[in-house]
Amino acid sequence: MAYWLWIVLAFLSVICLQQIFIQRIRRDARKREEIFRIVTENAADMIALVDMKGRRLYNSPAYKRILGYSPAELSETSSFEQIHPDDRLRVLAAARLARESGNGQRLEYRIRHKDGSWRTLESVASTIRDDKGEVAKLVIVNRDITERKRAEQQLEYNLFHDPLTGLANRRSFLDRLQHAFASSRNDRSRSHALLIINIDHFKAFNETMRASAGDQVLIEIARRLSSLIRVQSIAEQRDAVVASLFRLGNDEFTVLLEGLGDASDALRTARAFQQSAAEPFIVGSKEIRASLSVGIALHAIDHERPEDLLRDADIALRRAKSLGGSRCEVYDEAMHSRAVGRLALESDLRTALNQQQFRVYYQPVMRLTDRSIVSFEALLRWEHPKQGLISPYRFIEAAEDTGILVSIGHWLILQACRQLREWQVLSPAKSGVSITVNVSARQFADARLVTDLQQALEQTGVDPSWLQLEITECIAAADPKLTLTVLSHLKHLGIGVILDDFGTGSTSLRALRQFPVDALKVDRSLIGEMQSDRITEDIIRMMISLAHNIGLEAVAEGIETSAQMKRLLEMGCEYGQGYYFSQPLDAKGALTFLRQNVISVRATSASAGGRTAP
Repeated sequence: MAYWLWIVLAFLSVICLQQIFIQRIRRDARKREEIFRIVTENAADMIALVDMKGRRLYNSPAYKRILGYSPAELSETSSFEQIHPDDRLRVLAAARLARESGNGQRLEYRIRHKDGSWRTLESVASTIRDDKGEVAKLVIVNRDITERKRAEQQLEYNLFHDPLTGLANRRSFLDRLQHAFASSRNDRSRSHALLIINIDHFKAFNETMRASAGDQVLIEIARRLSSLIRVQSIAEQRDAVVASLFRLGNDEFTVLLEGLGDASDALRTARAFQQSAAEPFIVGSKEIRASLSVGIALHAIDHERPEDLLRDADIALRRAKSLGGSRCEVYDEAMHSRAVGRLALESDLRTALNQQQFRVYYQPVMRLTDRSIVSFEALLRWEHPKQGLISPYRFIEAAEDTGILVSIGHWLILQACRQLREWQVLSPAKSGVSITVNVSARQFADARLVTDLQQALEQTGVDPSWLQLEITECIAAADPKLTLTVLSHLKHLGIGVILDDFGTGSTSLRALRQFPVDALKVDRSLIGEMQSDRITEDIIRMMISLAHNIGLEAVAEGIETSAQMKRLLEMGCEYGQGYYFSQPLDAKGALTFLRQNVISVRATSASAGGRTAP
């Protein structure tokens, strides 16, 4: 009896223990479920439980916050139906891999928001197996990375696009050019052309107007070029021509034409760009008419690298601008030779300035009535160690383009003032002569010009009234507001100003009256034609009369014969210079000329405010 009692008690004990164990398991399960609920309901990420057919078994509350769907709305659709059609196969493949291997992979895909937009999710799947060890469910943790992807896409866009115009930028252009070269190697029948486009006189416009006005010009030009590119691409689809537009920087654009059938197409495209840009448009309250210079290079066998084609197009562009702008120029071998020579010249110019190879020559300016000397014009020369004495006509443009002419100009002013002071010391009895220095366009616009002049005068002890500057009519007309400002500063210092090359530019009479200048210099080209062309003679007479009517003196340059001097004297021209009197002289020769000639008494004119004659 006792034996059976022990058996019953043991059986009851096992049952009690089993119940206790089951209750503990249930408590642990409820605890785990509570923890899972707390975690999923408070997690920033979306957590989903789906079966192997894609049916949703559970979605965390984050789905409502991120995707806008309520639990009821989510239960009505399959999770795969909301995935972007282009991403569904990748998601199914990832689910299959998780089921077969038991390990999920990180995956990015797009899912539809309730408002119809697409959000990008980063997901990782984990598996839940049933009692048989088979994968029965997937737990998917989804993180919304839409904003991060947008930021990455924006960064990628910014790397390859110009922020002002929205055009593809230099980096994008170089990539595309590299691709074009690779394509041409694989298919010799495919050719391409490169156009570099530059807005003429944009720098001057940008300096005189607000920066925002310059930006508006760039945006409008970019819009017009883009419109033409789209039209051309549609028209030439049958020929498989691909036209791509880029902004290289500043006021420079480039167009790559791939699959070109005929070289004339490139020229035709360039001229279409020029015509489009020439149409007026409004910036602020001003009507703007832009002109473009275009350099064109055609892909050739000797172009081993993309940089070679870019170099040739740039050479052609330089040629177009040097010929006055608003032109299309196609690269050829002659251009290449000129470009190589130009680079060597620019390098030699820097060396010349550092090694003091520049020299100053002086040409006397004479009073025509008594042929007495009144001033010297300081003329720049370059004493090249191999080529000898070089005229500025051969190097002045390169010096202007590189910016070195500003430094050379400052040196010339200082040297001329030193020389004048030396003459005054050596020949004090004959020191009533002034000196004139030419100023380049870039030097005239340089903010340091007035300061440089003051320093030169202080260092040499020269009275400002003995110094005169010459600017060409083209420089004066380029920016009347700047011209008036600079000339007013010079007038305040007591420095005289002569308007050079008068008759070759476009200075209006109104502007001429406003400019505080002391004399007009009639261009040598007019003097040379005076005796053979009656109309030219009448023009010179009118210019001299105009100068006198507005209180200015007249200077004629390029006088080579006594007949020219006599005729100018009859017209009332006061002063002149040229080979008839003397060629340009070095400092020693100029001093000898000065001592051998009678120096006129320093003239005083009411219009010049007591200044000396030019």
